[in-house]
Amino acid sequence: MPDNYFARYLPLLLHFGIATVIAGAIVTLSWLIGQHKPNRAKLSPYECGVPPIGDARERFSVKFYMVAMLFILFDVEAVFLYPWAIILRELKMFGFWEMIVYIAIFLVGLFYVWKKGVLDWGLRSARRGDV
Repeated sequence: MPDNYFARYLPLLLHFGIATVIAGAIVTLSWLIGQHKPNRAKLSPYECGVPPIGDARERFSVKFYMVAMLFILFDVEAVFLYPWAIILRELKMFGFWEMIVYIAIFLVGLFYVWKKGVLDWGLRSARRGDV
């Protein structure tokens, strides 16, 4: 074991350095060797085979972002459920009731956003201030 503390990290630093050099070499060689024959089809934006319609900078509804944030929130809930399920037998009834409280809090949140209409994607006229 080396006496110098930072000498232990030399293999890791060497690994990152080699990976950076290899990645840079691959990108550079691709750019140098690759064929550059631009045409109208190659320069057009690709959207799953469908010709693009409208501006790429058009505004999205706030509901799109709300659903995305809710997905992340409930996805994180599922991530917390997994370790609990693994050690449920060790936690016994205390762990069971704690998880019931945890799930109940998230269910209250789910019913709240459902009642507010955040999950409703129907074409209804949005009033100012609606979420």
